[in-house]
Amino acid sequence: MRKLGDLEALVMEQLWASGEPLSVRQVLEALSGGRTRAYTTVMTVLDNLFQKGFVERERSGRAYVYWATQGRAAHTAKAMEDALASGGDRGAALMHFVEQLTPEESAQLRALLGEASPS
Repeated sequence: MRKLGDLEALVMEQLWASGEPLSVRQVLEALSGGRTRAYTTVMTVLDNLFQKGFVERERSGRAYVYWATQGRAAHTAKAMEDALASGGDRGAALMHFVEQLTPEESAQLRALLGEASPS
């Protein structure tokens, strides 16, 4: 899985937050936040995300609308799996990850693991 660049990540955040397909113009307006970006820049980023498989698109009039191919949680899980796969000792990497969890996150992880365990 390819990593997202900074602007790609911002665009994906807008698509995830929306929950519905967005046009380039809608993404551009949502990104404004004090920084001026060109319409063509956002269009190129969305095309790149489409080429990488992060988004799908369909025509809506003369323009495309875009939506994420997977949710934020699924994307995060895939990124974690890719990191574990490339990190050598999976057990050591998992241990370091678990050591960074808050007590609440540890409890949530234990509960989720309990639900996932075969009976």
